[in-house]
Amino acid sequence: MSLPFLANILALLFSFFVIGALLGAAFSKPFRKKIIEILRLRRLLLDKSVHNPILAPGGSPWTAEAVMNPAAVVLDDRTHLVYRAIGTDGVSRLGYASSAKGIVFDTRLPYPAYVAQNPRNFSGQRRYSPVLYPSGGSWGGCEDPRAVVIGDRVYITFNMFDGWDFIRVAVISIAKDDFAAHRFGTWDGPYILSRPGERQKNWVLFPEKIHGKFAILHSIAPEVEIAYRDSLEEVGGAEPFIESWVGARDSLPARENTWDSFIRSAGPPPLKTERGWLLFYHAIDEHDPGRYKLGALLLDLDDPTRVIHRAAAPILSPDEQYENRGKPGIVYACGAVIRDGTLFVYYGGADKVVCVATAALDSFLDTLTEGSRSPSLESHDARTS
Repeated sequence: MSLPFLANILALLFSFFVIGALLGAAFSKPFRKKIIEILRLRRLLLDKSVHNPILAPGGSPWTAEAVMNPAAVVLDDRTHLVYRAIGTDGVSRLGYASSAKGIVFDTRLPYPAYVAQNPRNFSGQRRYSPVLYPSGGSWGGCEDPRAVVIGDRVYITFNMFDGWDFIRVAVISIAKDDFAAHRFGTWDGPYILSRPGERQKNWVLFPEKIHGKFAILHSIAPEVEIAYRDSLEEVGGAEPFIESWVGARDSLPARENTWDSFIRSAGPPPLKTERGWLLFYHAIDEHDPGRYKLGALLLDLDDPTRVIHRAAAPILSPDEQYENRGKPGIVYACGAVIRDGTLFVYYGGADKVVCVATAALDSFLDTLTEGSRSPSLESHDARTS
C-alpha cells in the first residue's frame, strides 16, 4: 500500500470524524436549545420600517432642529402622532401628524399643536445647543409626550422642562372630536402632577381607569409604582401631588446578569392585552454604555405593580445610521398602538428624527411569555426593577 493512498484514507477517515462530531454537536440537546433560544429572541425583535425616518426636521423655525419622541393614539381609523419638536430658539413644542396606515404620515400641521407656557420668563436670548442643554438640545418647553384615550378625551402627559432645576410632569387633555378635527385651541391644562422641588419626568397614564380611578405609572425603578387619582385636574389641590422616588436612576446598583443593567424610565403608556399590560421601557447595558435600548415586560392585569414576564434581551437597539446621526446611540419610544393585530412602536432616533418599528402582536407576546426569565427572577424583578 503506497504512502499517498494511505494518506488519502487517513484524511478521509479524519473528515468523517470531524463531520460526525459537528453533526453530533448540531443535533445535541444543548445546541438545539441554544438555536431555539436565538430564533425566539429574533422573533421578539421589532422590525424597523424601511421608510424610517418617517418624520424629519422641517423648514419651519419651530421644527428646524429636531423632531422626536412621539406620542401615538388611534382615532377614526387613523394613527395620530403628537411629537416633540425643537426650534432654533431651543424651545420644545408639540407638533401633530397623522396617517391612514401608521407608516406614511400624509398629514402634518405646519403649526404647533401645543405650546407650554414657560414657568419662568423667557428672555429670548437662548438658542438651540445640544452641548449646553443636553435634554435633546432643548432648554425649555414641553418634552416627550405620552398620549392615551380615556372615555371621550385624549390625555397627554409630558415633561415640563425649564432647566435642570425645574423638571416636573404635567398633563393636558382635549375632547376626542376636537383632537381629530385639529381644534387645538381647546386644550385643558396644563395640570402639574409631580411635587414641587423634585426632578421628575416620563410618567405615563394607563389607557383606562383602574378601580374607577386614573392610574399613573410614575416609576419602574427601583420599584414599579402606580398612583391612583379621582381627578387629574385636582392633583396639587383637592388631591395631593404624587409622591415618587427621587434620585438618579444611574446611581442605583447595576442589575446583575442581564442586559438592562440600568433601567431609566417607562416608554409608551401600557397597552392592554389578554396576557397583561404590555409595557416598554428604556435601559442601558453596563457592558454597552452610552446606548439607550428598549425592553419589554408584561404587568399583571389585576395588580399592575407585579411584573409577570420580562424579555431576556432588548427588542430595539440603536444600530441604524439614523439612530446615531445626532446624539448617537439613542432609540427613545413614547408611543405605541395596536392596529389589526400589528404592534406599532414610535420612537425618536438620535434625538433628531421620528421612526417606527412593528411586530405581529400574537407572535411577539408568544415569544415574550415563552422566552422570558423564570418566575423566581420575575418575582425579584417586581421588587427591584
